[in-house]
Amino acid sequence: MTLATLNDIFFKAVERSLDSLMLHREMGKWLPISSQRFAAMVAGTAQALERWGIRKGDRVSILSENRPEWSVADIASLLVGAVTVPLYTTLTPEQTAFVLKDSGARVIFVSSEQHLRKILSIVSSTAVEKIVVMDRIQLNGEPAAPGIQCVSMHDLFANATTRLAPKIEAKARAIGSDDLATIVYTSGTTGNSKGAMLTHGNIASNINYSLLGYEMRPGMISVSFLPLCHITARHVDFAMLYHGVTLAYCPFIEQLPSVLLEVRPHTFVAVPRVYEKIYLQAKQKAQGVPKRSIFDWAVAVGARHKPEVLAGKTPASWQWNLANKLVFSKIREGMGGRVETFISGGAPLGRELAEWYAAVGIRIHEGYGLTETSPVVAVNTPLNHRIGTVGKVLPNVEVRIAEDGEILARGPSIFKGYWNRPEETRNAFVDGIVEKGWFKTGDIGNVDADGYLSVTDRKKDLIKTSGGKFIAPQPIENSLKLNALIGTAAVLGDRRKFPAVLVSPNFGLLEDWARSHNVSFSSREELVASPKVQALYEQIIEELNKNLARFEKLKRVLLVADEFSIANGILTPSMKLKRRVVEERYRKQIDELYAQADAVSVHSS
Repeated sequence: MTLATLNDIFFKAVERSLDSLMLHREMGKWLPISSQRFAAMVAGTAQALERWGIRKGDRVSILSENRPEWSVADIASLLVGAVTVPLYTTLTPEQTAFVLKDSGARVIFVSSEQHLRKILSIVSSTAVEKIVVMDRIQLNGEPAAPGIQCVSMHDLFANATTRLAPKIEAKARAIGSDDLATIVYTSGTTGNSKGAMLTHGNIASNINYSLLGYEMRPGMISVSFLPLCHITARHVDFAMLYHGVTLAYCPFIEQLPSVLLEVRPHTFVAVPRVYEKIYLQAKQKAQGVPKRSIFDWAVAVGARHKPEVLAGKTPASWQWNLANKLVFSKIREGMGGRVETFISGGAPLGRELAEWYAAVGIRIHEGYGLTETSPVVAVNTPLNHRIGTVGKVLPNVEVRIAEDGEILARGPSIFKGYWNRPEETRNAFVDGIVEKGWFKTGDIGNVDADGYLSVTDRKKDLIKTSGGKFIAPQPIENSLKLNALIGTAAVLGDRRKFPAVLVSPNFGLLEDWARSHNVSFSSREELVASPKVQALYEQIIEELNKNLARFEKLKRVLLVADEFSIANGILTPSMKLKRRVVEERYRKQIDELYAQADAVSVHSS
């Protein structure tokens, strides 16, 4: 069956009649949700939306962590022809109000009392009429605000039948591939968020091709932990439901290590930051004698067998088998012990990290895409895999490289434009041609002779020094993040005389190092100002500089006392650095760093 709309996924999932379509944790136990139960939950929710007068094209918003009710609200909305508007749980009340107002959402599903309070604080300025609460909390039945009612989601499907009402089923089957399915607001690494309009056909056409060459089947388990408001995560979950893979929901990423051990997934899809953390934890556990020697020996053995691993084969030498028994198997056990397929997306993985995983027997299939491309443009597969690239372009997508190196894409998965932003929509396409035009990805890359796409950096991220040299910061930052003492790194130097780097340390490890090296401190500000700490990070940078071209070498390091996170607005929900936010927030320190360097230069001359 070829998907035409996202509604086809619902009918396929119900038709399979699985005992365990989904898994969720309740009172310390993993409980299954069958296809029939899921159908009843969706039917009850769709019936309520219909009863409330939600019609084709109306917007319905979802503010929730990953959980079964997220998918229920999403699919129920799609079945009645509504357009879903996901909201990141990390947004401030003001940012949440902006998206609700901009989209004109009439109904919002919220997960908890905490999020309910956030919505109640801003709802009067929006078009929201109904608030549906997923958690079983006490609702007094009173209007939440004039004309706005709060409803318990569990009440919607308490007595629902497994079949959709005939009227709703007819509507659901009448939805076409060109009908709008969702407005996904970009997380905004370069400025204000804007809503990308994706149709049923955009996402469905992508799902038809994104997992070609992968084995996905009923009986397998995948953990849903990347935020579902991100198109990569939503695409993956839709695809898993379509292929009958059981979804185990992990609401908070802090729970991921224990969830992996408990549900033991067969497929693992993550952003690079998750793979970085697993790498750093593995190195941390190998500290001390003789662990470090065994670990280093095993990785060296693995490095000699990388070609076999990258070809999808299991090395047969006795050295590799011993290294696997002593080290590699332990790393895999930390991820549940039975993952067959590892996929990375959402941001560049980094060649060094991919090489290390291959050395420990894990082949990561890196892919590439954007919200506006629904999202997959290219992906490595078990049959076509080349490390250092993002794989071959999907069969139904065209890619060409513009004269300035920008990746341009065209095909059925390219979005229809930005909601209420006609000018920005035209600017996103070559010559302003939207319909079947070439979308400007904003990424720089190239395609090799065998058709593998490589992405080198974001066009807007490229740093041009005052000497006219262009520097791609992401590969440098990816290398730095492989050092356990570095939390996040941001390369500086645009329109400056030389490149430098701003570092947010891994404070847990740095504080341990400081204590063991007799560095006294009473605050993080005092810690990063310590000459010994400064020297430590200058040494890390000096080591990295050995592998950089002369014009790329980092001349200064600026340590900041803040831990970069999604919550403080410096990282996007997919863990990408908001470069503009960094430069604005630390403008004074950055200016001082370059002023001091200029003063030293003048003095020495």
